[in-house]
Amino acid sequence: MVQICSFFFTFTIRAYSNAMSYQFQEEVIVDVLDDILHPKDLVVYNDDFNTFEHVIETLVKVCRHTTIQAEQCANIIHNRGKCSVKKGTLTKLKPMKEAICDAGIDAKVM
Repeated sequence: MVQICSFFFTFTIRAYSNAMSYQFQEEVIVDVLDDILHPKDLVVYNDDFNTFEHVIETLVKVCRHTTIQAEQCANIIHNRGKCSVKKGTLTKLKPMKEAICDAGIDAKVM
C-alpha cells in the first residue's frame, strides 16, 4: 500500500512539474510573439523643467538619434506635449525609458 501511494505521489509531482514547465514555455513564447507582432512606442512628454538642450542630448545619448532627429523630437514634444521617439520591443525600450527617466524626463512605453 505504501509503495502504491509513493508511486502515485511521485507521478503526480512529475506530471505537475512538466505541466508547469510547458505552461512557462508557452508564456515565454506568447510574450516574444507579442513583442514581435505588436511593437511598442517610447513616448516622451513635455514638462516645464527640462531645457531643449537637455532633451536633445538625452535623446542622442540614449536613443542614438542624430542631432537633427533629436531637435525635431524636442520641437514636437514642446508643441504637441508628447512625441513617440522610438519604436521596438518592450525588452529593447524599457532600458531606454529608464535612462530617460533617470535624466529627469518623463517617458513611458506604450
